[in-house]
Amino acid sequence: MAEFETPSVWTPQRRRSQTLEVYLLGVVDFDSALFLQERLHQDIAQREDSLGVLLICEHPPVVTMGREGTMLDLEAESREFQSRLMEVKRVARGGGTLVHSPGQVAAYPILPIERSNQRPSNFVRKCVHAACDMATEMKINGAPTEDGTGVESRCGQFAWVGATIRDGVSSHGLFVNVAPDMELFRLIRLPRSVGSISMQRMSPVPMPKVRESLIRNLADQFGYEDVNFYTRHPLLTRKTRKVVEYA
Repeated sequence: MAEFETPSVWTPQRRRSQTLEVYLLGVVDFDSALFLQERLHQDIAQREDSLGVLLICEHPPVVTMGREGTMLDLEAESREFQSRLMEVKRVARGGGTLVHSPGQVAAYPILPIERSNQRPSNFVRKCVHAACDMATEMKINGAPTEDGTGVESRCGQFAWVGATIRDGVSSHGLFVNVAPDMELFRLIRLPRSVGSISMQRMSPVPMPKVRESLIRNLADQFGYEDVNFYTRHPLLTRKTRKVVEYA
């Protein structure tokens, strides 16, 4: 893989590329990540090569509701979400209702599926396989869920795929519980029990190790050999918000 902060392939001199641009963004509020995805989606849709982008981040506590999610998925009353400063957001992705928080890796592959000779129907499957391969490297047994949209282990489901493909380009993504606040998951109804990599290992798991494995396995699944890393994006707008913690 390439070194950090290599010259961007977005420049005119390098307009054609088969590179995967990976942005390690730290903790980013959900709205800012969504804005950045939309801008990158537009840019990639206008290109003619196989350049792809992978955003890696974590989110302050928030609930997102995909196309299959409903308000009936919310187990808590609205005042509890308000007291925790947690918004509930409708998003244009597949899947149901999910909780996001620090300790969960959010991976957003923005890839030209059709130009890369990828089948849209295989996108979710490849994300799931990447998460399974990462789990194996973390020395836990992970297997696809029955519906094929996530990964589970003995302690419960720890990875979910909620994606969409528009104009031949993917967006939204893969969410992996490493060591989030599990108390937050009681706020929503999920079809199966919820776990995390740390719960399965019964010991702390370094977040950088999980990120590195996930990036490498996603790149392998989607056929990217050339990978560039960045630690910021000039279009990213950040909002400062308070995160409520309970003892």
